[in-house]
Amino acid sequence: MTTPDQFVGVRYIVDDVQAAVDFYTAHLGFTVRMSAAPAFADVVRGPLRLLLSGPASSGARATPDPAEPGRNRIHLVLDDLDAEIDRLRAAGLTFRTDIVAGPGGRQILLTDPAGNLIELFEPAHHPAEPAPATH
Repeated sequence: MTTPDQFVGVRYIVDDVQAAVDFYTAHLGFTVRMSAAPAFADVVRGPLRLLLSGPASSGARATPDPAEPGRNRIHLVLDDLDAEIDRLRAAGLTFRTDIVAGPGGRQILLTDPAGNLIELFEPAHHPAEPAPATH
């Protein structure tokens, strides 16, 4: 079991560890915790520990071929989705989807250099509930 002061780990299988490190650090605010490129790197953002496993890593060898990116993704919460999309498009990044809106907020899917998904999410801003009247 993890405790609240520990990281939550997610492993992404990538084709090029250094390209993945560059992507996550330059565009999404991750910092390098440890790198053994070209096999493996460990990057963090808040409590999220993202394990980037290249073809030579033990984590990648445990994955059956072909290791196709799926529907799973990391979920990054943002204050201003539109500004983030503009910033990332200006950096030359492309998105897998258009913005989708629902009662909980708005989201768009971005892909890393290996095709793994990143959900950029802006929660809906619900007006504060009025305080109950007192008499």
